[in-house]
Amino acid sequence: METVHLAGFLDFKSIYDFFDGFLPEGLDWLAFALAGGSLAFLVINTVVMATALNTWFERRAIGRFQARLGPNRWGPFGLLQPIADILKLITKEDIIPEDADRPVFTVAPIVLLVPVLLVVAVVPFGEDSFLGRLNVGLLFIVGVTSLGAIAIFMGGWASRNKYAMLGAMRGVAMLVSYEVPMALAMTGVVLVSGSLALFDIVQAQNVPFLLVQPLGFLVFLAAASAEMSRTPFDQIEAESELGSGYHTEYSSIKFAIFQLAEFMAPVVTAIIVTTLFLSGTRGFSPVPGQFWFVGKVVAVVFLMLWFRATWPRLRVDQIMGFAWKGLFALAILNLFLVAVEVQWLQDSDGDLSTDAMWLMAGINWAVTVVSVVVLANVLGQRRIQRREPVPSPLANMDAEAD
Repeated sequence: METVHLAGFLDFKSIYDFFDGFLPEGLDWLAFALAGGSLAFLVINTVVMATALNTWFERRAIGRFQARLGPNRWGPFGLLQPIADILKLITKEDIIPEDADRPVFTVAPIVLLVPVLLVVAVVPFGEDSFLGRLNVGLLFIVGVTSLGAIAIFMGGWASRNKYAMLGAMRGVAMLVSYEVPMALAMTGVVLVSGSLALFDIVQAQNVPFLLVQPLGFLVFLAAASAEMSRTPFDQIEAESELGSGYHTEYSSIKFAIFQLAEFMAPVVTAIIVTTLFLSGTRGFSPVPGQFWFVGKVVAVVFLMLWFRATWPRLRVDQIMGFAWKGLFALAILNLFLVAVEVQWLQDSDGDLSTDAMWLMAGINWAVTVVSVVVLANVLGQRRIQRREPVPSPLANMDAEAD
């Protein structure tokens, strides 16, 4: 696949050269700070605006799935509904429980939001388009996203509310459980690409890793849905059982930040999935790579939305069992299978050719179909046969009418 990049688009060097041309000599540090600040401002606001658009898209799309309209009052097709929502939340009274741990209660929404934004800093949107080019970018993502469990527990514990605490404990247990198969699915990507740097992972995808290791993709996508607490894994909130879960006591702008982080998670997850499994900005010319990237992200967001609109909520025991009995087993199988294939097919330099990747794709797709069918028969609930109704002897159904 050929890749065409937009010149100067999110290019740190171009922005740095622009500021350096106006500043006198000796102020290189200021040009560096201005370039970094401008790029961070652009990326953060782009992600926030994409999140606002995603809230509208989800509500409209789920409305279509459920044969209803969705938001349609504010603006054409309800496009101004996200702005109306944030204005309403900002003007609400900010209430803090009397017994709450105020510092922790206040910081918890920020702790949940910041890691989601930090993830975008290491995602390559082109050859030179990123905030930070870390050689351990994948480890950075795993470490940063782990803070979400801490933020959820902070919100529940600081509220001094038993329902919020129960929701936080269930949420943390679920997040910790699903981080294990997710990390194992990422390890398969590292084995094939031979690098922890996201840019190198994109460049290694002569064949998209979705085709090379579909089992790892399915494990990662399912675990990511659980990490985001989206249906069918939304046990962090479980409104029908625990009120509003860990943020029961939150209101106004604090509640808005929680919701912003929750709706931003699908966008950021789609960005990570695109980078790890869909070859990032790689595509076919003359379409620039950034447009390929955005198109893939939108497709992944819609796929996750389709899951959310289709599957019913699982019980908490089903969720935990699926993590340890289902996804963990599939992740281990994918890891060992990919490790054997890489050891067998790599050349003397430790690289995998395109033909070797296609061979891996054929083997792994066959293994994926078989393993999913076996797992469904082992863990799936057998079809319940309805019993024939037996009339009660007290009903006098056999008595003759007078």
